[in-house]
Amino acid sequence: MTHPVRFVISDDLRRSRLTVCFRLFLALPHYVWATLWAYGIATLVPFQWLSAIFAGRLQPDVHGFLTRFARYHVHLYAYLFLLADPWPRFNGNPGYPVDLDVGGPERQRRLTVLFRLVLAIPALVFASVLSTVLALLGVFGWFAALAIGRMPEGMAELGAYCLRYQTQTYAYLLLLTPRYPALAGR
Repeated sequence: MTHPVRFVISDDLRRSRLTVCFRLFLALPHYVWATLWAYGIATLVPFQWLSAIFAGRLQPDVHGFLTRFARYHVHLYAYLFLLADPWPRFNGNPGYPVDLDVGGPERQRRLTVLFRLVLAIPALVFASVLSTVLALLGVFGWFAALAIGRMPEGMAELGAYCLRYQTQTYAYLLLLTPRYPALAGR
């Protein structure tokens, strides 16, 4: 059974040395936008959490909005950590070389929604370890991409794994899925 939060990777691993060199500066507008978007999400999530406790699922419009937010973060971090080369769009729509595919709103058990934050603690701890691994891969990948003009395949695969697990964890917290993050698979 596949996880409802999946990665779709169509990247060719080639990197522009010029954009790799200035990647942190090029990502600054996206950080500002992601921060503003996160403030909006922070005000929405508590109400949706209460709604999901009573309704047993997220509303389709809210699910779509939260999916675009999660997809945008995948695009941003894939760009920042050199898992993809093109500059991401600001809207979180599909079509990026490292993309996110999320299934539709699912029925969720009310009790697990009520205790979602507590249930997610082990996944959050592991995701924080993977964020350190992803940051290290970004640094080493930066040097590799400057030297050879491409991201090494093994580094890209490990980076995609780290980012996928983190994204599934955040999707679980945002109530996009009732499924716990998967240790294996895409």
